[in-house]
Amino acid sequence: MTVTTDRRLVRLGDVAQINPTWDKNITPDDPVSFVGMANMSDEAGRTMDEEVRTVAQVRKGFTPFRRDDLLVAKITPCFENGKIGRAAISNRLGAGSTEFHVVRPGKDIDGSYALHFLRRPDFRVAGELRMTGSGGQRRVPVSYVAETKIPLPPLDEQRRISAILDKADELRTKRREALAHLNTLTQSIFHSTFGDPVSNPQEWPLHPLSELGNLDRGVSKHRPRNDPKLLGGPYPLVQTGDVARAGAYLTTFAATYSELGLRQSRLWPAGTLCITIAANIAKTAILKIQACFPDSVVGFTANPATTQYVRVWLSFLQATLEAQAPESAQKNINLAILNALQVPVPPLELQQAFATRITAVERLKETHRKHLAELDALFASLQHRAFKGEL
Repeated sequence: MTVTTDRRLVRLGDVAQINPTWDKNITPDDPVSFVGMANMSDEAGRTMDEEVRTVAQVRKGFTPFRRDDLLVAKITPCFENGKIGRAAISNRLGAGSTEFHVVRPGKDIDGSYALHFLRRPDFRVAGELRMTGSGGQRRVPVSYVAETKIPLPPLDEQRRISAILDKADELRTKRREALAHLNTLTQSIFHSTFGDPVSNPQEWPLHPLSELGNLDRGVSKHRPRNDPKLLGGPYPLVQTGDVARAGAYLTTFAATYSELGLRQSRLWPAGTLCITIAANIAKTAILKIQACFPDSVVGFTANPATTQYVRVWLSFLQATLEAQAPESAQKNINLAILNALQVPVPPLELQQAFATRITAVERLKETHRKHLAELDALFASLQHRAFKGEL
């Protein structure tokens, strides 16, 4: 282990410009790379995609920056979600959301070193405590960014640390890319096996979803639903967020029911397809455990092959169902809409063959997720040690 002794703590604002203004000597016709908040990747730590505009189009009402400046989302929940990264833009000049703070490293600090420091969980946790405002308008003040203390070893040491962290992060990126490829592979297998799920070119017979298995809403009769007496027992309580985060199979959950909670609910068997109908619309996951869920989740039970087929078929419709969902306090659809969905139904033996292939893909995905979790833990350890002078 290398311990760096020549390191001092300095204010970030003393070694970097914070929220610099537009460059001088620019013309209205100069090209500008425009990026919005959606173009900042919380995983990759850099901007993704851009739109070319001119200085005249963006000089008023947008945040200016240069190529390779560091952009820090200041508004909740973007800041907490890690939308902090490098302006990887094609033009020298950039502009974007007013919800970015801009950090322009000076001559004494390496840009990659500063970026790794800003992307630490500790920076976000402390920044969240400094937010001002209320509700969805809470923001990290510029003073927090400027006053943050950063360890500053010599430049060659900063670059050595950055190279180690860059390499570890690159391994994580490759693993995420492999997972993304496997995610698209599932839908590709569906297309090659059954054809387009909407146009149904193979003219499979159409049946309402209600005829393919049993559809029932979850149950949560007690009011208030968050009564502490209902919670904290041995029975998994699956909610919409758990389903949305699960992937193909659901094994983890954020809450549990007590015996009282179970009595006012219902326990669904492993193998049930969970379908969200509120907040997160038409997200799906197959239970690998017994679990309860509220009426914002629908349970679909059928033979395993049909369950897998319906899960993937619904993934093609998810965005459409969400876009069409009526919204009051939050978006939602009802059980009648799901019951009436017209599903192309190929022969059961073809569904079974499809399910076998998808199960193999999901096993491979699980292996990749495990390796990614190990790489994430390694990166977090390296990141922690790097800024303590132990790397």
